[in-house]
Amino acid sequence: MSSFVVAGITQVETIVNVEKLPMEYTPMTSAPNSIHISAGGDAYNEALALTWLGDNVHLMSVVGREQDMSLFNPPGRKISISTEYMLPLVEHIPMQVIICDKERNQQIFEDIKDLRDIDYDMSMVAPTVAYSDMVVLSNANFCRPFIEVAKRYHKPICVNIHEFLREKEQYNEDFLSAASVLYFSDDTITEDPFDFVKSIADKYGTDIIILGQGAKGLILYDRKRNINVHYNTVQTNDVVNTAGAGNALLACFLHFYMETGDSTSAIKDAMLFASYKIGYVGTSIGFLTVEQLEQWRNLIWGIKTPVTT
Repeated sequence: MSSFVVAGITQVETIVNVEKLPMEYTPMTSAPNSIHISAGGDAYNEALALTWLGDNVHLMSVVGREQDMSLFNPPGRKISISTEYMLPLVEHIPMQVIICDKERNQQIFEDIKDLRDIDYDMSMVAPTVAYSDMVVLSNANFCRPFIEVAKRYHKPICVNIHEFLREKEQYNEDFLSAASVLYFSDDTITEDPFDFVKSIADKYGTDIIILGQGAKGLILYDRKRNINVHYNTVQTNDVVNTAGAGNALLACFLHFYMETGDSTSAIKDAMLFASYKIGYVGTSIGFLTVEQLEQWRNLIWGIKTPVTT
C-alpha cells in the first residue's frame, strides 16, 4: 500500500450515450438508460481508483460553496473517499457533459465555473505531503503551488496533463519540468506519437511517460529501461462507455509502479483495469479488484505476480 496526495479537479459529470458522433439534429431523442449523472473529474476518479486498490489517498480539491458532499460517497458503494480536503471555494462546482458513441468517440462540453480564480489553502498541504509517497496533480492553476511543496519534501510528482497543445506548452512547463511521471491523452496531439513522447522526454528529462491512444492502446516510455513502446488494447469486458478510462489506467499504473518499480508489469495491470472499467457507464465505477487483476494477468500474459525491485 502506498500513500498518495491527489490534487485536481472534481466535477459533476453527465454522460450521454448516443448511437453515433457526429449527431444529426433531431428535436427529441428518447433512449432508456442513456444518461448518467455522478461525481467525476480527473482527481476524483484517480483518488477513487487508488482507494479501491487499497492505497491511502488524500484528495485535495475544490467544490461549490453549497455543495451536498454526499454526492461523492453515494450509498451502496463498497468504499468511501474522505472529503476533508475538498474545500468549498468556488461558487458552483465545475461541470462536464460527455457525449459518447459506440465507436469510442467522445464530444465533451466543460464548464469549470470560477475555478481559475481560486487559490487552495496550502496550510494543510505540507503536513500531508510530508507523509506521502507520491503527489499526483492535474494541470489546474490551483495545483501549481503543490509542485514546490512536493519538491521540498523530495516526493515524486505525477501530472495528468489535460488537453496538451504545443501552442500552450509554456503554460504547462512548470508541471512538465517537475514531473517524474506524465500522462497524456492523444486527443489533441497531431504529431507522430513516438516522436511526441521522445521530444517531451528529452526536453524535460521525464522518467515515465504514458500516452493514451484510446482504442489503439497506448505508448509507454521508461527512461531507465530505455523503453518507448506501443501496447495494443486488451479486452476483459464489452465496451459500454470509455469516459474515465484514462484516469483509471493512470491510477492503476501508479498503484503497481509504486509497489513494484516495474513499469511494464504495472502498465499491463493498468490496461486490464481500464479495459474492465469501460464496460460500465460512469467515470468512477467499474473497477477490478486486485484479486481479479491477478487472474486476468495470468490468463492474458501468464504473469502470476508483478516483479518487485
